[in-house]
Amino acid sequence: MTTAIVLAGGLGTRLRSAVPDLPKPMAPVDGRPFLEHLLGHWIGQGVGHFILSVGYRREAIIGHFGSRWQGARIDYAVEEQPLGTGGALLLAASLPRPQPDERFLLLNGDTWFDVPLPRLSAFAHASDADWCFAMFPATEPGRFMGMRVADDGRVLALRHDDQRIGRPANGGVCLVHPRLIAGLHPGERPVSLDDDLLPAWLDTGRRCFGLSCDGAFIDIGVPDDFRRAAAFLPRPHSLAGAEHHVLGA
Repeated sequence: MTTAIVLAGGLGTRLRSAVPDLPKPMAPVDGRPFLEHLLGHWIGQGVGHFILSVGYRREAIIGHFGSRWQGARIDYAVEEQPLGTGGALLLAASLPRPQPDERFLLLNGDTWFDVPLPRLSAFAHASDADWCFAMFPATEPGRFMGMRVADDGRVLALRHDDQRIGRPANGGVCLVHPRLIAGLHPGERPVSLDDDLLPAWLDTGRRCFGLSCDGAFIDIGVPDDFRRAAAFLPRPHSLAGAEHHVLGA
């Protein structure tokens, strides 16, 4: 069973003007929370277990999804205080997974990227990747983290200062090998995934790779993209009932 960790605990300050009373992943898109669209997409690709990393206004997420949704098991990693994206990952990864020795997906709770999971998984295995990004060609200068990538897909550097349109950028869908985070735990201070953990892993020679994907991409973190998301996302399939019983809260 494939597990996906979803980072869904951020404050969403850039979107607050459009959605003032909800955590960002619960922002309504076409009459449904964005997080429903996201989970449904990955359930359709075979993900059967989600660990939702929640913090800000978490009751809205936990109360909506409960412990099962569309047949998938839902667990929660609860940030009692902000841990940063890196700390949130480490906390969520400490929860039990059905296949603890297998790679797991890491997803941003405010990003849609139509990545074919079998292709990403095959590339990660063939590369023996500790961390495997799904990359897209950035459409805006400076908004998304760029990367310098070798011909074989190995990530050589993270480029926060790269302003080029079309540069390879992190699409918010990654496969992570558990050996990369073995023995790591969140600390008392927030830790950033992009600014702290990933640069440290690159500096120490960990195997970080990126696969370019041409699927549809949108990040609802800013009001303009949030407003166009309804026309962008595919129409939903029929929904199964959810069992509302909370685990791990």
